[in-house]
Amino acid sequence: MTHPSQPARLSVEGLDQHYGSAQVLRGIGLAVEPGACLAVLGRNGAGKTTLLRCLTGLIPESHGRIDLDGTDLTRLGSDRRARAGLAYVPQGREIFPDLSVAENLRVAARAHGLERTDAVDEAVALFPALRGLWHRPGGNLSGGQQQQLAIARALATRPRALLLDEPTEGIQPSIVAAIEAVIAGLKGRITVLLVEQYLDFALRVADAVVVLSRGSVVERGDPRVLSHDSLTRHIAV
Repeated sequence: MTHPSQPARLSVEGLDQHYGSAQVLRGIGLAVEPGACLAVLGRNGAGKTTLLRCLTGLIPESHGRIDLDGTDLTRLGSDRRARAGLAYVPQGREIFPDLSVAENLRVAARAHGLERTDAVDEAVALFPALRGLWHRPGGNLSGGQQQQLAIARALATRPRALLLDEPTEGIQPSIVAAIEAVIAGLKGRITVLLVEQYLDFALRVADAVVVLSRGSVVERGDPRVLSHDSLTRHIAV
């Protein structure tokens, strides 16, 4: 089964999530317009990664609706959400360390019925350094190289919406610049929801910003209009 590669509108309404008796997310509402980039900001522990894991179906939400272009994803498993066009690059990247760069990419494409297409070549074209690492095991790559592979692997599934969890964490500046260029180049083609701690990076690539604090949305708007000092207060450790 394949899916069209047009960017999708991703929306969340009234999303709650609990770990046991502790409520982690409280009535989250947000929307990412097709082909736009939304940055989700907040301190560690604000609920950002939990939000992404709920969106992908890796953990269950307690209440609310997750919608991708009119399709209710809320009751679907993570595999069916991926097939609907949702791709996720988690913190820690989670590539297959024993597989080569080429095998990591081909496995992702094959899982979406895209092994006989140009999907892998299209993804690698965005991170050309991967060509020189083609036969190297993923576990032997540097952190920055692994991050490029992880994003390319997600793109090899031709997603309609891409979820990125702190892609710049621990990454050298030259690769951060490459990732920024890729996100900018994806605009209009893929919807991007970016969780990020690096404020300046997020503000450069985002069309809109949502700020979480203690599991709730406390601020939202256009990054060109929001107060930089206010945003810094919300995400400073």
